[in-house]
Amino acid sequence: MSELRGVIVSHAAVAQALVAAVKAITGIDDALTPISNEGCGTEALGERLREAVGPGPAVLFVDLPGGSCFTSSARYAKQGGAEIAVVTGVNLAMLLDFVFHRDVAPADAARRAVDAGAKAIRVTA
Repeated sequence: MSELRGVIVSHAAVAQALVAAVKAITGIDDALTPISNEGCGTEALGERLREAVGPGPAVLFVDLPGGSCFTSSARYAKQGGAEIAVVTGVNLAMLLDFVFHRDVAPADAARRAVDAGAKAIRVTA
């Protein structure tokens, strides 16, 4: 299996900021591609996804479970072709886990990332 591509799909510049943070922390700059929905409709966002994913496989990390970023990502993943998993609620902890574990199937990488991201969410008093 080839190494997975991670694509962050977000509103405004959230994806770009997350990619920059991952690179600053890990030094890895070729695992994640940022995509913003800024200034584009559903069709253009789908095209941005096609360009970023390429032949796949990939995990699409989406900022919110709903809205144009999610619906475009889910639609793209269902179109077939490349093996693609979609994760919503992207956070830095899940992306850090992902960049070090890209040698597995997209569904496995997505589950790992979700576990890491969920464990990082805490309330402290």
